[in-house]
Amino acid sequence: MARGSRKVSVIGAGNVGATCAFVLAQKKIGEIVLLDIFEGFAKGKALDMSQGGQVLNFDGIITGTKDYADIAGSDVVVVTSGFPRQPGMSREDLIGKNADIISQVGQGIKKYAPDSIIVMVTNPLDLMTYHMQKVTGFPHKRVIGQAGILDSARMTHFVADAIGCSNEDVQAMVLGGHGDTMVPLPRYTTVGGIPITQLLSNDEIDAITSRTANGGGEIVKLLERGSAFYAPGSAAAIMAESILNDRRRLLPCSAYLNGEYGMEDIYIGVPVILGKNGVERIIKLELEQIEIDSLKESGSFYKEQLKTILGY
Repeated sequence: MARGSRKVSVIGAGNVGATCAFVLAQKKIGEIVLLDIFEGFAKGKALDMSQGGQVLNFDGIITGTKDYADIAGSDVVVVTSGFPRQPGMSREDLIGKNADIISQVGQGIKKYAPDSIIVMVTNPLDLMTYHMQKVTGFPHKRVIGQAGILDSARMTHFVADAIGCSNEDVQAMVLGGHGDTMVPLPRYTTVGGIPITQLLSNDEIDAITSRTANGGGEIVKLLERGSAFYAPGSAAAIMAESILNDRRRLLPCSAYLNGEYGMEDIYIGVPVILGKNGVERIIKLELEQIEIDSLKESGSFYKEQLKTILGY
């Protein structure tokens, strides 16, 4: 498409949002708007990225702003706004603080980009995605959370490390909530098409799935100030690109379930086809009973929080 014919806005110019915008710029996606309550922060990062255009060979327009009017006409809006986790905090500790922020962001999107598709990154992810859909009233297929892509990418890295192979040849699948209740699926995780159950011992697989579930917390602990951003920002960019280019990629995302996997009225990580309309289709995997139980347990955990903390 011609330069500037497509538009993506990234709300929140912190580390995750800036990384997302930077990856999208390198994918020559079109016009990118970086919005933040601290306007200079957004403008400075946008200018810095723009000056890298010749070095990294991209021509898209990148602008910074604090005015929601500037997101008008966006095809996709990626939402990263919110407080990051600190050491000792769970994603769920952020619920109250970040729900207020998402309420404000959602109103801005509803007013100025009513036809956009929203990709949520703000934690706790599944709850904030549900909350955003309620605030905007958008169709469920147009509000999607970035969950399993990041978790699967983490698992992919650990598998590649354990086997001593390229990340590129590993395909991992992680379902469930984006948090400690996530459900890694070793049976659906392959290296060059070979299930990892044939390449690694049960103990090695258990260690990898445990590390995957605690992947974000491990980074928070190491950083001491802030949380992961390179992989989360990149994962959100991949979702936006699949929508903008109608690539129809099969990706694990936090999608709204209405009976699928035996769950209703909840956002949780499942494999979906992601295209120009948002969630084009939810893929139903054949799960073993222990996997179904784990997924439903993850869902029940979030259902309870939706009710007791957010009042849904």
